[in-house]
Amino acid sequence: MILIAGGGIVGLSLALTAHSLGFPVRVFEQVDKPAPLGVGINLQPQAVREIREMGLGPALDAIGLRIREVAYFSKRGNPIWSEPRGTWAGYNWPQYSVHRGEFQMMLLRAAQARLPSGSVLTGWRATGYDQDGDTVRLHLENRDGETRVETGDLLIGCDGIHSAIRAQMHPDDGPPVWGGAVLWRATSYAEPFLTGASMAMAGHEWQKFVTYPISKPDADTGLATVNWIAELKYEPTRHWNKEDYNRPGKLDDFLPSFEDWAFDWLDIPALIRKARTVYEFPMVDRNPLPFWTEGRVTLAGDAAHAMYPIGSNGASQGIIDARLLGARLRDHGLSETALTTYEAERRPITTRIVLANRSNGPDQVMELVEQRSGGVYDDVREVLSEDELNETARTYKRLVGLDIDELNARPPIL
Repeated sequence: MILIAGGGIVGLSLALTAHSLGFPVRVFEQVDKPAPLGVGINLQPQAVREIREMGLGPALDAIGLRIREVAYFSKRGNPIWSEPRGTWAGYNWPQYSVHRGEFQMMLLRAAQARLPSGSVLTGWRATGYDQDGDTVRLHLENRDGETRVETGDLLIGCDGIHSAIRAQMHPDDGPPVWGGAVLWRATSYAEPFLTGASMAMAGHEWQKFVTYPISKPDADTGLATVNWIAELKYEPTRHWNKEDYNRPGKLDDFLPSFEDWAFDWLDIPALIRKARTVYEFPMVDRNPLPFWTEGRVTLAGDAAHAMYPIGSNGASQGIIDARLLGARLRDHGLSETALTTYEAERRPITTRIVLANRSNGPDQVMELVEQRSGGVYDDVREVLSEDELNETARTYKRLVGLDIDELNARPPIL
């Protein structure tokens, strides 16, 4: 039996994968009644490939939008660089933008339909574990303070950035790391911009706006659900409510900074004002770990490698974790060897991504433009050379496994 702490995107992806390979699984999710909460995420082609391999391609297409391009702009709204995405770029698989909660519910419905009854248990929060010999025990607690212990062959901690499994494995790890950026996130019902399926980023390291539609336009109104993120960065020494990760945000705290960001391709303050509810949280990650695996216990997703939401890789990398772990379980069975070989492949890659995202990842082109021109120019090639722009994109793609030719030629994980 594989015990999975956490019924989010990674935990459910792992459960579906393990079940398809014939391994019994049991998932424990702390939320009593999962609901489609949250805002938008992007799923990169390598993750979409795995979702399709899981037989969920049509379900994803029904709730997501295929992204055509990514486009970068200065704080003045001047174009810096753009490139096609997904199949428009030559990948064999599309890139999707989708509502995080709707995607999680899609995975949950699949797990409930495919796995034996009682395989996904809600209302139980992982608090720790112990193990001896060939057995691992997961300790759980519900909202009423009741406890239970589940016994299995392996335990996978998919319980997010505040993972109890990680905390026990690394008691000196400390809290999430805040680099000074605060995000205000929301969705607005609005007309899509640029191609109608574009991800746009404007600004620089200290002030940034990211936006993309996460639904197809309504046939009657032409309006879509548009996800957006307003980001302001402060000195990391400044006091902020860094431990409140999803509190309602106030327009007065950030809208004045974006009030003059009304560009010919998008009126940003108008888009912000159309949101019903705005959520505020600090942009945090976790320091890379020296190891993920302890005996018959390992980590996956944010519990293993929480990263800044730069380059749209968080959910995608977690899905790859789940699929590669499934492949190693297929190769080595319910054994410690399966966990250590999985970690040996995934930990170095995700460590590099976490560190690259702390240096702005592909978004660094916006900071270079700001430093060199203040965002004012007639032609971006006066500020950044074509080689600089292309190399920034190529380097990050290679790092995260998105080199087009390499990914298209790579054999399936499973």
